[in-house]
Amino acid sequence: MPRLPLKLARQTMTNAYDFSFAKLNEPGDVNLADYAGKAVLIVNVASACGFTSQYRDLEALYEAKSDKGLMIVGVPCNDFGQQEPAPESEIREFCDTTYHVTFPMTAKVEITSRERRHPFYQWVADELGESALPRWNFHKILIGKDGALAASFGSKTAPLSPDMLEGIKDAICAGK
Repeated sequence: MPRLPLKLARQTMTNAYDFSFAKLNEPGDVNLADYAGKAVLIVNVASACGFTSQYRDLEALYEAKSDKGLMIVGVPCNDFGQQEPAPESEIREFCDTTYHVTFPMTAKVEITSRERRHPFYQWVADELGESALPRWNFHKILIGKDGALAASFGSKTAPLSPDMLEGIKDAICAGK
């Protein structure tokens, strides 16, 4: 399917399920529409960050909640401290061997540059303002089952923290 020009794509996107990311180190896309009806946690990740150990808790969260309606998507980004400089094959290997990541991972994206920003992050900025965008690695954006932005959690918020777990519970249970 041909991709829309970025300007047109931004005008027609109404919720998170309208977006996709290229897959990490393999053909195809991670289509957020495939997760419609689930809560989705989008996390910009980096392999050489002080928060990289959050991969462990993200994987535990994914294993505990994926069958209850939570999807986690890791989005590598080198924008913050140049802490994800490796090629995608090395990122995949690092995630697989060091943290045994099984949740979907996307190709590297840019967030801070308005001109090169991935359309999902531009949508977040358009919906909530530039201040809602990640300011560092391991920022978490929670999408509700309806595809709307539900919550945003900074890098210091641990994946298994009470605030995060409460937000995820609310997103999973919404509309029940």
